[in-house]
Amino acid sequence: MTAYGERMGAIGWRAAMAAALYGPDGFFVGGEAGPAGHFRTSVHASPLFAGALLRLIRSVDDALGRPDPFEVVDVGAGRGELLAAVAADPAVGGLRERVRWTGVEVAPRPAGLPDDIAWRRDVPDGIVGLLVATEWLDNVPLDLAEVDAAGRIRRVLVDPETGAESLGATVDAADQLWLSRWWPLREPGERAEIGWPRDVAWADAVAAVRRGCALAVDYGHLRAGRPGFGSLTGFRYGRQVPPVPDGSGDVTAQVAMDSVAAAAGTPYEIVSQRVALRALGVDGGRPPLALASTDPAAYLRALSSAGAAAELTDPAGLGGHWWLAHGIGIDVPLAQPSPETRPERG
Repeated sequence: MTAYGERMGAIGWRAAMAAALYGPDGFFVGGEAGPAGHFRTSVHASPLFAGALLRLIRSVDDALGRPDPFEVVDVGAGRGELLAAVAADPAVGGLRERVRWTGVEVAPRPAGLPDDIAWRRDVPDGIVGLLVATEWLDNVPLDLAEVDAAGRIRRVLVDPETGAESLGATVDAADQLWLSRWWPLREPGERAEIGWPRDVAWADAVAAVRRGCALAVDYGHLRAGRPGFGSLTGFRYGRQVPPVPDGSGDVTAQVAMDSVAAAAGTPYEIVSQRVALRALGVDGGRPPLALASTDPAAYLRALSSAGAAAELTDPAGLGGHWWLAHGIGIDVPLAQPSPETRPERG
């Protein structure tokens, strides 16, 4: 693979993203702060997210008959923030004696990560427990397509140094097949992110679960709500910026959640994060005002928790992310949602 720092000229976005994100000095490989220094996810927003995940872990553990060991595998683990937060939660209780934590990430093991959290570059096979991937699929590299003035669907090329785009050859048969099923393009100027590499990545991850649950949490869309001109963007030091695949920042695109769900070949449910977290006890409701008079300290703690919950469940922000859950040998473990959002099932 050519390093992003070398002059490559115009290439496909999939190759450019792979080099910029996962090359020797790529965005997810280099730097001590990791992705958290550039963008804020649910994991970083509040410990309430880790607490909700722990409740899901307990639900899956019960459904599996409390196996020993119970595995929790975090794919795209960043710097291990989510695993460390869940493992440190006092509510882990007796599960702590049976659980085996594993972070999967291309970056080296972070300094200071607790010794009981394993670290590796690939997903282990035969998982019995929970595999979770929070904002991983949106960084799986893919190509872009655009309809030209003559109605032909052509691959979008990019200069990795500048982000300048041009149109290349027409897309190949595999790309066309995926587009025709999941993201049809008709009018000149329409664009799509060709999602089959993410389908393959997620299907492989789900196949690694022998019994339990595979959960993807990400921002994305369903067929009825595809963005007409794509969603590719960049993030650098907390700001959204134009996507330039030079390794200095994140390059990301929303996930076609229904496509990756169908690719796994197992039963699934898709619900919004707002619905999923409310089902797991994170509702964002304000504490009763009377508590401010009887116990001011408790009121302030509850108010702070409510604010964090509101951020996680805001439908215009993190609450608009999707939770895709597959049950392998057990029922899909997301609780029945409230009437406001009906799940997509498969």
